[in-house]
Amino acid sequence: MKISKSFKIYTLIAVIIFFTQQVFAEVNYSKNIVVHKEPIDIKELKFIDFDFNEVDLTNKKGNIVILNFWATWCAPCKKEMPSLDKLAQLYPDIMVYAINLEKPNKEKTLEFFKDLNIANLKIYFDPSFNLVKVFNMRGMPTSILIDKNGKEFAKIIGEIDFSEDSFINFLKKYL
Repeated sequence: MKISKSFKIYTLIAVIIFFTQQVFAEVNYSKNIVVHKEPIDIKELKFIDFDFNEVDLTNKKGNIVILNFWATWCAPCKKEMPSLDKLAQLYPDIMVYAINLEKPNKEKTLEFFKDLNIANLKIYFDPSFNLVKVFNMRGMPTSILIDKNGKEFAKIIGEIDFSEDSFINFLKKYL
């Protein structure tokens, strides 16, 4: 059987593209997780807690931090939130901030947590959408992973299972 010259060329191009992406692109551990080659500085990291007090993590260092952005109407947010709650329970050294991106509504957000039996997370708000701009977010859920030095090392775009072994093993590299 003779292989055509054009088939060989297309195959070679595909192989080159594949290896180029592996060398020059950011590492993807799943279709939703983008790990940055170099951690990214965060200029300002402020939002409000359930009682509308300012939370400022701008210079916070020492722990892995997960900022999870969600909404009560978001079906994928609803699906992933129990696994995020489980992660917070199993790994209390990982600081998890569940930040609602709607107009602050205590009753609605409490009902959301109650319906899902969320017991290990607190509710936070970003009513002015400052963090949406800071992290250049395009949809929900989105989670930002921050290393012990206060820099963004990865971004999760869309829903994942935070209690999945592969994700936990990935996080352990940064603990």
